[in-house]
Amino acid sequence: MSLSILSSSLKGSFVKAARLSAAVSTSRPATVWTSRLYSTEQNNNDNKDNKEGAATQDTTAESASAEQKENAKSPHEEALAAKDKQIAEIKVKNEERTLTRIHNTTSSTGLTLLTVPERQEQAMLRNNNSRDMENLRQRTAKEVASTKEYAIQKFAKDLLDTADILVLAIKNVPAEEISETSTNNHLKSLHTGVSMTRDELLKTLKRHGVEPYDPINEKFDPNLHQANFQVPMPDKEPGTVFDVQKVGFMLKGRVLRPAQVGVVQSTD
Repeated sequence: MSLSILSSSLKGSFVKAARLSAAVSTSRPATVWTSRLYSTEQNNNDNKDNKEGAATQDTTAESASAEQKENAKSPHEEALAAKDKQIAEIKVKNEERTLTRIHNTTSSTGLTLLTVPERQEQAMLRNNNSRDMENLRQRTAKEVASTKEYAIQKFAKDLLDTADILVLAIKNVPAEEISETSTNNHLKSLHTGVSMTRDELLKTLKRHGVEPYDPINEKFDPNLHQANFQVPMPDKEPGTVFDVQKVGFMLKGRVLRPAQVGVVQSTD
């Protein structure tokens, strides 16, 4: 009785085990194929991504090499660029040192640090002031030199009347009274003394730049001559000086006194 029960139970266990094995064997291949298919697709996607990444890297490398070729410079250009860069760095350092020095000075003295436009404006004002001062100095020096040069103008002009009187006195002496046959020795001596005084006075005036000029037979010039009268003279050209009552005088090229003359009048 017990043996039959044991055999029946064993038989039932074998049947259950066979059914379970069949079920497992039936479901397993689908799972395996599914996993294999998923792994194949994943590998294909990875290969595709790798190819795209490699193509992108190749394109990037080509563009970088092209840029390097474009940006490539000759050794001379590179040396110039390095020199320019060095000069720019030196300028920047000098400006920084200058600003630091100015800042330290203003900090110690309590002054206000000016900006670049303000410094430029002040420099322009200083240049304008310096030019104005230079112009003023030159103008003042010219005025001083002119004043010094023509300082004796009034004094010399006052002496011209004395020279005119001496000339008039010499002219009014008759020629026969001072000739060698004349016995009027006192008049001769007086004439000689007046003539010497006139000559010495003219020499003194000449040493100081005052010189006479006689415009006889010259064309009348209103800047140099003063016409006291006019006379028609057919044998002379109209506008010509035919008589000089008083000679003119010039002080270093400037008319001190115009000559007083008589001018030929036109007959028309």
